[in-house]
Amino acid sequence: MARSERAKPGHPTPHRPPPHPTPLQFLRHYVTPNKPCLISAAVPHWPALSLWRSAAYLRTTLSTTSVSLHLTPTGKADSLAPHPTSPPPSASPQPHVQKLPFPEALDAVLASGEEKTVAYLQQQNDCFRSEYGVLAGDCEEHIPWASEALGCSPEAVNLWVGNHLSETSFHKDHYENLYVVITGEKRFLLLPPTDVHRMYIREYPAAQYCYHQDSGECTLELEDPIAYVPWCSVDPYPLPERTERSGEVSLVFQWTKAV
Repeated sequence: MARSERAKPGHPTPHRPPPHPTPLQFLRHYVTPNKPCLISAAVPHWPALSLWRSAAYLRTTLSTTSVSLHLTPTGKADSLAPHPTSPPPSASPQPHVQKLPFPEALDAVLASGEEKTVAYLQQQNDCFRSEYGVLAGDCEEHIPWASEALGCSPEAVNLWVGNHLSETSFHKDHYENLYVVITGEKRFLLLPPTDVHRMYIREYPAAQYCYHQDSGECTLELEDPIAYVPWCSVDPYPLPERTERSGEVSLVFQWTKAV
């Protein structure tokens, strides 16, 4: 949950069984030394844990809500992608984003892998409170023991819905992050700052995926004028193995606090 300063690649993250830690324990053992941790049954009282497992409930509750759906060809939304006209053979793309009623967006996520694009509800910037506010009664506004340890309430709360094809490339967050997995599984690969030289960060031309309704495909277009962004060239998961169960949709909560 906290940024990792001593994480060792290939080593399992420390697991803390119930009950959840006190604010002092969380601050002392995880936040201050920058150690990640997995906490079981951290929010067992949330109605979301049972209600959000039902697609029918979500479709009904969010029937008139428009949400931001992100589309890419492979599900690797921010990973480097080949572009034939860019100076190097790679570009740093952003996904195509379109607003859709939630039931249609969920259908697109469920159909990912069968179509020519992969859909992922992965909007940032406090999307839970700005787009999914009608679900606020199903969970707490914050995690009390974590807020007390960090000294403030969350600055942003996000809700992400994806499947086994949804993947994020290596990056650095300037926040303390807490994630609550409502259903499905999510894998994190954490590296310490001392391994930054292994990331092979280079400047790549910025690009944007554009979705074409008639063909159902995404094409990659460079920004005009061309701009360059520093990005990691290492693939976090070069092998086809996945931990997420096939056909299962993951709903993931994220809290962030600036550091």
